Amino acid sequence: MRLGVDFGTTRTTVAAVDRGNYPVVAFHDEEDDVRDYIPSLVALDGDHPVFGFLARDLALEGVPHLRSMKRFLADTATTTTTTVRLGNRDLNLLGLVTGFLAEVAHAVRTSSSIAEIPEDEPLEAVVGVPAHAHSGQRFLTLEAFHRAGFTVVGMLNEPSAAGLEYTHRHASTVTSRRDRILVYDLGGGTFDASLVAVDGAVHEVLGSRGNNLLGGDDFDVVLAQLVAHTARTTAGDLGERKWTALIDAAREAKESLSPQSRFLTLDVDDRPVSVSAADFYEAARPLIASTIQTMELLIRDDEADAGAASGTATADLAGIYVVGGGSELPAIPRALRERYGRRVHRSPHTGASTAIGLALSADPDAGYTLRERLSRGVGVFRERESGSLVSFDMILSPQMRVSTSKSVTATRAYRAAHNIGWFRFVEYTTTDVDGVPRGAVMPIGEVIMPFDPLIQGLDDTVDLRAIEVRRTEDGPMIEERYTVDPHGIVEVSLTDLDTGFVLTRSLAGKGL
Repeated sequence: MRLGVDFGTTRTTVAAVDRGNYPVVAFHDEEDDVRDYIPSLVALDGDHPVFGFLARDLALEGVPHLRSMKRFLADTATTTTTTVRLGNRDLNLLGLVTGFLAEVAHAVRTSSSIAEIPEDEPLEAVVGVPAHAHSGQRFLTLEAFHRAGFTVVGMLNEPSAAGLEYTHRHASTVTSRRDRILVYDLGGGTFDASLVAVDGAVHEVLGSRGNNLLGGDDFDVVLAQLVAHTARTTAGDLGERKWTALIDAAREAKESLSPQSRFLTLDVDDRPVSVSAADFYEAARPLIASTIQTMELLIRDDEADAGAASGTATADLAGIYVVGGGSELPAIPRALRERYGRRVHRSPHTGASTAIGLALSADPDAGYTLRERLSRGVGVFRERESGSLVSFDMILSPQMRVSTSKSVTATRAYRAAHNIGWFRFVEYTTTDVDGVPRGAVMPIGEVIMPFDPLIQGLDDTVDLRAIEVRRTEDGPMIEERYTVDPHGIVEVSLTDLDTGFVLTRSLAGKGL
């Protein structure tokens, strides 16, 4: 069975490959109601973590629970050993994500619209990650899916997958003059935007921007705060259980809004409280403005790459595609139309558009191909002048084209000038005119390479950090090889071409 799986911050959706069709998979919840998602939620049932619909029901009863597991993965300090607090227990984050995804796999096989899949039939999935996910986040996501029993056949940036769904649904809007799609993807916990060029079935990502800390959940909190303020109370006054219930009610009220809605009514302490839709939209306006600003930065990036005048990047847009569960808020397409005109299209499956695009990618008969860009560059801080100076080298550009089906490599060679090479690798989004990384700069690994043959022969237990860095004459020829795999994870291999000594490390993040 081939699937597209969109592991969302709030909800996880699945689409299946079915003879040229890509239906959204429906699931039965604890009350046997049919849902087109599984809540991305974990709760404690006694001392045991439970997931999905059962976790949602227990959370409403006030038991310890954890929302937005995916946001923890976005923290650059997160590793395979990171723990999170749940009730009075510290639980391994990767274990919780794995447990949740295992619940998704079990539900697909036993309690879904495509149930009764034999246990020996693999669940082959293309999975999504935020466009600006760092290497560690990609690695942890991939590892959790593997441990949960999925056979991962591909990993795509979420808005890029939604671009495939746009072409599948709106192919007639793409012409030789208007051949680009701007994807606006507001999920439960993240916002991403991608600019995608389309040539028939070939899609090429021209650029991506994103915010891993802004999503539909934040709109829910804004509405809950507005209602609480109207009721002359606060989250602290309500307590955790009632505040959680109010946020859940805010989510349901937000998702029920239509362009004709005038008021929203929620219960606060068992009494109805009404606020106007206009007041909610006004309170949410800074969040919407932030997403549009992210899109504007993406458009400016594209114009700068092309050396074009301002406004030219939007002239050849076939459409702006609004996807993601958080984008159902009527104020969002309204704000986009005010800014970009009539070419704004909202997916009929906003919450499942990415899953459908992932399923399209999983189907070899669909014929779609996608060329991505790295979105985050990789560089290295090196020791110079016997360790007295540090320089920065850009290794992989954020605009480097990568493949979703095969690895891409970059190499360079030089003669070493020290007895030890101390490499501190980082991911970065931009650099200044002097080539110094600016904006988000995230450490992703540290490698110490012994250039001196005598040091290369030392036992592995020797701490190379304790050896003094010295300048040498006539050092060995060193080759650096950087490999970006189809999942966007970078590996570095350092080779002493004189002795044949090789040191290989994954740059999937510290401690991974």
